[in-house]
Amino acid sequence: MQLILESPALKTLVNLAIAEDISTGDITSDAIISNQINVKAYLIAKASGVVAGLPLADYIFKSIDQNINFKSLVKEGTFVSPKTKIAEISGAYKSLLMAERTVLNFVQRLSGIATETALYVAETKGTNTHILDTRKTLPGYRALDKYAVKVGGGTNHRFGLYDMVMLKENHIEVAGGITKAVLQVRKKVNSDIKIEVETKNLAEVQEAINNQVDVIMLDNMALNTMREAVILINGKAKVEASGNMTLNRIADVAATGVDFISVGALTHSVSALDISMLIE
Repeated sequence: MQLILESPALKTLVNLAIAEDISTGDITSDAIISNQINVKAYLIAKASGVVAGLPLADYIFKSIDQNINFKSLVKEGTFVSPKTKIAEISGAYKSLLMAERTVLNFVQRLSGIATETALYVAETKGTNTHILDTRKTLPGYRALDKYAVKVGGGTNHRFGLYDMVMLKENHIEVAGGITKAVLQVRKKVNSDIKIEVETKNLAEVQEAINNQVDVIMLDNMALNTMREAVILINGKAKVEASGNMTLNRIADVAATGVDFISVGALTHSVSALDISMLIE
């Protein structure tokens, strides 16, 4: 998390979040709360889940007021039950109220992603399959969303369009087939960049094998076809299963022997974990 907190992009995101909520000031608190009142507060989980984003919470509180003291009461990635105090905060009453909503908006989302990821990871127990995230993230939040996936026990796929080649149906069609697409990529892309190819059937899987790509994606294949594909690939490339990967399918898909299962739902439609701030 520390490396993410040092990112200029994240600092810009936090500043935008603070500005949209506070703008010229908290007119309600300014009207009724003295600057001299100091209090202690707690972040409390109101539902069961995996906690993620506490270092970010600390960063946001201190962005509002450097004199706020923040103490994590559980480790990042801990599964907690309802009513668990996850952090203790002390400082100026007004400052805590100014930071509250921004902190909760971030921590609730990240904890929701970590919690959902942990559910999917649990379904792969006893296999060597890893749960992957996707680029289906909240715009501007990608580093945080992917961080939360890791906290939940998942694995990060490519971060963006620039760090891995992924030849999908549209690329393959315009290039004139898998072989031509791979050849064009290898002429222009550094050899240390991994190449992944999307396949829809066993014939395309064989063509991807013949081109010695790094990862072969099995897109929306039936379980029996996935099993055949894994046998056909036989370790010559990593295997990713993708498409309609709902929670109730994960155990069966992992049992086919794929290396990865990519799940867009981890980040594109996650429910926030219910967390509140209670001032004593």
